[in-house]
Amino acid sequence: MTKNIGSLDRLARAALGIALIAWALLGGPVWAWIGLVPLLTAGLSFCPVYTLFGLRT
Repeated sequence: MTKNIGSLDRLARAALGIALIAWALLGGPVWAWIGLVPLLTAGLSFCPVYTLFGLRT
């Protein structure tokens, strides 16, 4: 897997993922667990959707 996510993008994804997971843990809606996706992509520095569109940040 070639990294296709830059530092600022990783930071934004991690922040969004943590915020959504925290919301889910504090009684938010079940769909807030979707925060695992941006957290995972930030951790791997790879986004499959970016690959489909040929993007790199």
